[in-house]
Amino acid sequence: MGRGAIGARALRRWTAGAMLSLLGGCSMAPAYHPPVIAAPPAFKEMPTTGDSVWEPADALRAAPRADWWTGFGDPTLDRLEARIAADNPALAGALARYDLARATLAGARSGLFPHVELTPGVIRNRQSDERPLRGGSQPDFYTAATLGGDVSYEADLWGRVRNSVASGRALAEASRDDLAAVKLALQGQLASDFIQLRGQDRQLALLAQTIDAFAKADALTRNRFRGGIATGMDVGRAGALLGEARAQYAALEAMRAVTEHAIASLVGQPASTFAIPRGTGQLTMPAIPVGLPSTLLARRPDVAAAERRMAAANARIGVARAAFFPQVTLGGTGGFQSTALAGLVAAPNIFWAIGPGAILNLFDGGKRRAEVAAARADWQAATADYRGRALGAFQDVEDALALLHHLGEAQAAQDQAVVSATQTEQIALDRYIKGAATYLDVATAQEAALRDRQSALALETQRLAASVALARALGGGA
Repeated sequence: MGRGAIGARALRRWTAGAMLSLLGGCSMAPAYHPPVIAAPPAFKEMPTTGDSVWEPADALRAAPRADWWTGFGDPTLDRLEARIAADNPALAGALARYDLARATLAGARSGLFPHVELTPGVIRNRQSDERPLRGGSQPDFYTAATLGGDVSYEADLWGRVRNSVASGRALAEASRDDLAAVKLALQGQLASDFIQLRGQDRQLALLAQTIDAFAKADALTRNRFRGGIATGMDVGRAGALLGEARAQYAALEAMRAVTEHAIASLVGQPASTFAIPRGTGQLTMPAIPVGLPSTLLARRPDVAAAERRMAAANARIGVARAAFFPQVTLGGTGGFQSTALAGLVAAPNIFWAIGPGAILNLFDGGKRRAEVAAARADWQAATADYRGRALGAFQDVEDALALLHHLGEAQAAQDQAVVSATQTEQIALDRYIKGAATYLDVATAQEAALRDRQSALALETQRLAASVALARALGGGA
């Protein structure tokens, strides 16, 4: 054989190897380009002047701390938040789904490697006396001992396996972000419920003080009535105010019990064995760094999960399109085979077979086209979901900022109303004792003062709840 023939053969082998390497790098998935969500330069509801009664701290910092709830300054809340990760069943379920996604990814990755099987066996056989072409020297009984194995490997020429792995990886990452989103939602719900509970505690303390004051006023009017100074209408008005305050107290007790039960479920504790001592201390308004709108989408775990599902849907298009091309498998089998176990592993007993195989579906009634169309529709749905969540993220931040800003102004005005109502209440009572006013003036002033105090406490609770909403909208400490 001449050198030219040898050179031509080497060239063909090199060309074939290069083609296989090139095909091995092919992928039928479209180039992944997530949609660009234009971020505003600044949040619209962010206070821009130092005259605001509320202003976020250090607005250029990236995100709140991971333990953002500690800013409320309540050790009981801190202890309850620590129990979320250990005892909440919803979080445990999300963690299990993340583990499932990781296991599915590991299964998809196995397709990147050859599959090797060992197939030993010892079989006792009997031949039929009437078997065609049976020779007279062939025994009726014989043993077949085999020690062999099989190797198979799918040549991923069109990227089917690699895109399956890419899809599984993106879904696992989405599940991880879902876990973070569930955890943040539970932390936020617990903080909101705890703030509501502490607000109810302060309302109950206010009503207890009010009942005490109304009871003294009721006793005063009854004494004055017995002395002929007050009228029966005065006694009736004083008793009505006292009864109404007691009714409000009982109703608020019921509401507090329901809130406490909700917290028990959040921390994985039966409501029947769970209790939170009452506390009337004022919670601290936390300073939550807002950061820039351009960094928001990267911090929100629900938005990140939607983006990862979009990437998975894009990879599944490649899997569906790869079905139009042959599925090439490289395989082989080999081992030792003999009629006896003794001397099984010997050169004369070796058998083997090796070679490629391919499967090409010529007609499927449009099934593959339908699968590609379904994959593209899945991509469109995932893209729409991503855009919707991104827009919702900006809305959530703007809503929370607006609430904090305007509720702060409302509370400042309401605090001034409380001061005025308290003064009016005291003046009316003094004038009534001196006989310069009727008890109707006292009752009206007392009702207004109670209403203003309750409104002030409610506004304070709403502002604290809005700060929780802001922390959740910003992605917590993610």
